[in-house]
Amino acid sequence: QGQLVESGGGLVQAGGSLRLSCAASGSSFSINAMGWYRQPPGKQRELVASIDTGGNTNYVDSVKGRFTISRDNAKNTVYLQMNSLKPEDTAVYYCRDLTVGRWGRGTQVTVSS
Repeated sequence: QGQLVESGGGLVQAGGSLRLSCAASGSSFSINAMGWYRQPPGKQRELVASIDTGGNTNYVDSVKGRFTISRDNAKNTVYLQMNSLKPEDTAVYYCRDLTVGRWGRGTQVTVSS
């Protein structure tokens, strides 16, 4: 079975940017919907952004206008560009294959004030 491996997390000051990447193995990437979730400390995991096979995207209200999800099917990779980061964006960010329900292991994003 394929894997999802996230990268690109780190520590950034408020107002800064980060780009997360999720590399997927397996031949079905291009026909699967993909999503980014996050789980802040002590809180439940939430869906932040999703993208379907046609490139249609959806975002949670708190990140609209600041985050952009995209995909490169040739590279089996989905991205999350995060701009104007806020301390409340601090969380572990997870990639998920929404079609088959597979999760990555997550990458930590910490935004300092």
